[in-house]
Amino acid sequence: MNREKKAAPAPTPEKKKAPGKGMASARKYVRFLNVFNMVKRDMVVQAMPYIFFLTVIALVYIANSYYAENTIREIDKINKELKTLKSEGISASSELMIRSKQSEVARAVAPIGLVESTDAARKIVVKTSANETRED
Repeated sequence: MNREKKAAPAPTPEKKKAPGKGMASARKYVRFLNVFNMVKRDMVVQAMPYIFFLTVIALVYIANSYYAENTIREIDKINKELKTLKSEGISASSELMIRSKQSEVARAVAPIGLVESTDAARKIVVKTSANETRED
């Protein structure tokens, strides 16, 4: 069996675009619009500032919509984070409330030898002069 190597096809040379290609397509478009003699070159040239203005307005509109979508995403992200932080705050607050109960505090300090006082609180009265009495 003879096997022949087939030669690779020669690469085709790439055609370069003519420098005036874009202008030619623009001219074709203007000619197409001029089929009914409704649009003339002077009208197009005169309307160019308005066309550029509309283009800028369209670009600003697109940019604004992207900015608004991005802002909405950020707001949603911050709202989710806020919900998480609220739930953590509520759980921390309830844990603090439980730990600060008198019975819990007494239970926590019992290992170091502190006990709850069973005597009633006493009022201390200090006499500073004959007419005045100061209470602390």
